Amino acid sequence: MKLKKSPPPPLSFLWSHPAHLIACGFGSGLSPWASGSVGTLFAWASFPLLDILFPLEATLAVFLLLAFVLGVSACQIAGRNLGAADHGAIVWDEIVPFWMILLMTPDALLWELTAFLLFRFYDTIKPPPARWFDTQMKNGLGVMMDDLIAAGYTMFTLALLKALIEELS
Repeated sequence: MKLKKSPPPPLSFLWSHPAHLIACGFGSGLSPWASGSVGTLFAWASFPLLDILFPLEATLAVFLLLAFVLGVSACQIAGRNLGAADHGAIVWDEIVPFWMILLMTPDALLWELTAFLLFRFYDTIKPPPARWFDTQMKNGLGVMMDDLIAAGYTMFTLALLKALIEELS
């Protein structure tokens, strides 16, 4: 969860530049509480739409790659205009990695809930090298990378859990 040092920007901020709308997760980042978790919930709620728009996993994967690249630029612009590289209102860095996690997660509520909790955990504790990106790269790439690494930890943990369950079954 991002610890906010400043309040969310006004709604008008979203409409002042397309990058703001994207970086702030179409408004989900404007939550005054736990904006990172709210952004991740937005990702979870919107993922079924992506499944409809991109029925082939390969096309969805290409879309997610493009969304990540776009996110680097959008987060850079929004962070500069908000005066903080990783302002609490910027949640695109949670959204795209969580979509990536959901692409690889079994399509069942318990697995998705576990993925959500694990991702929020890893995004909060920022294990290496995520912490390095968070503290040393104060730009759009650093903002996106620490959450991508948290997603990697999440997917690895989910794979271990799945293997353990299969072994015990």
